[in-house]
Amino acid sequence: MQKHLSEIWIYPVKSLSGIRMKQARVLEKGLEHDRRFMLVDQDNRFITQREYPELALFDTEISDNLLRITHRLNKQAISLPLLPLERKVFTASIWNDAVSVSEVDVRASAWFSDQLKFNCRLVFFPEKNLRPVDRAYAIGNEQVSLADGYPFLIIGQASLDDLNTRLDEPVEITRFRPNFVFTGGEPYEEDHWNNFSIGTVRFAGVKNCARCVLITVNPATGTKGVEPLRTLSGYRRKNGKVYFGQNAVALAPGTIYEGDSIQSA
Repeated sequence: MQKHLSEIWIYPVKSLSGIRMKQARVLEKGLEHDRRFMLVDQDNRFITQREYPELALFDTEISDNLLRITHRLNKQAISLPLLPLERKVFTASIWNDAVSVSEVDVRASAWFSDQLKFNCRLVFFPEKNLRPVDRAYAIGNEQVSLADGYPFLIIGQASLDDLNTRLDEPVEITRFRPNFVFTGGEPYEEDHWNNFSIGTVRFAGVKNCARCVLITVNPATGTKGVEPLRTLSGYRRKNGKVYFGQNAVALAPGTIYEGDSIQSA
């Protein structure tokens, strides 16, 4: 069955809402502008929807080399350069990784602190900074941005459709924050992809994606529930973890387009 790229997503700020793209540049760390920003707390530790589901209420858009962030409820907004000037560098943590980042500016940090009602800072991760993917799953010496662990995540529409037949209320693909969604093929076939190409760009599937409570956050409301993690736990659990989607690395840079054909092996 023919497979095609049906959706492309980037998430400029880690754990904020994403942007659907018609085309995107594939870079080693991930799609261009994908998770190059994040929020950190007073201990310089990353902040996500796991603890603060209301982060889902911040919408993002890119225009004229600016990143505009708008709170969906109160409509307050702020605009930032997509490539901020690098200021004083410090170390922040994502899971067990230490990364070198710099604060975007005090104005942006104050804006987020005011919106969230606690002190936090918005930081930027320049393209030149290093953060290797887990060596156990690397193909070469691949790097990753501020994503949880890998540069790319791909999910089949058939996999989501199968999940939704098992749920009382269907969920959207945005729950799972993929970079790539494809049509065609069988449910969960991406689990077994070792190599695949999107258009002319080649990728390697390196690890099934383990899921957590973040997928229980409704991206439309910023509230937590129990699904779809509870249902997935009933049939997608292995070795104590629940899997949905495939993590990947790029084997070469390039540009992909919505509608591109996908070849897998």
